[in-house]
Amino acid sequence: MGDAGLMVDGYRIEPLSAQTWDAFADLAERHNGVWGGCWCTYFHLYPDPVDERREIGNREFKRQRVLAGRAHAALVLDGDDAVAWAEFGPVDELPNIHHRKEWESGVVRRPDFRITCLFVDRRYRRKGMASVAVRGALALIADAGGGLVESYPHDLPPGKKTSASFLYNATRTMYEQLGFAYQRPKGQGNCVMTTEVPARHP
Repeated sequence: MGDAGLMVDGYRIEPLSAQTWDAFADLAERHNGVWGGCWCTYFHLYPDPVDERREIGNREFKRQRVLAGRAHAALVLDGDDAVAWAEFGPVDELPNIHHRKEWESGVVRRPDFRITCLFVDRRYRRKGMASVAVRGALALIADAGGGLVESYPHDLPPGKKTSASFLYNATRTMYEQLGFAYQRPKGQGNCVMTTEVPARHP
C-alpha cells in the first residue's frame, strides 16, 4: 500500500511499514513515546491484552503490529525525518475509540476506514501539518481501495482554544476544510465526521 512519489504541500508521505519504522520511532522517541508513552497503541487495544502489552512494552507492541501489517499510518517526512503522522485503518484494526459504546449505538453505516490519531513534531506545530498528515492518510486510503472514512475530531465551542499538545485528532474546523461532513456528537467535546474517498487506480 502506498506510493513512494506521494507529496502533499512539499512534504513526502510514506506509509508506516518495516521500512519507515525507524523514522516513526525517532519521532515518537523525541516526544517521550507520545501522549504519555502510549506509542499510538491505544486505538488498537480492545480488549486490552494487558499482560502481553505490559510484558513487551508499548513500543515493541506497536512495532510487532507494524511488522505484521496490522498498523497503518501516513508519515509526513521532511527529508529523512518524520515530522507528523496520521494513524488510520479498518475498524477491526482500530477497534478501541473514546466513547465506543455511544459510537456503536449511533452507527448508521459502518466506515471502511477510521482516522484515530494525529501527532505533529513540536518543532512543526501551528504550520498546518495535521492537515498534511490527514491528506496523506486519505491518499493512502485511496490506494487501498477507498471507501467511507470516519474521524473523531475535537468539537470546540466557538472561541475556545486548547493546547495543540492535547488535540490528538485536531478540530472539527480542520476536517470541514478537508471536505468532511459532520455527522453527530460523540462524548464530551468530540464528534463523528465522514468523507467518501474514491479508489485511486494506478
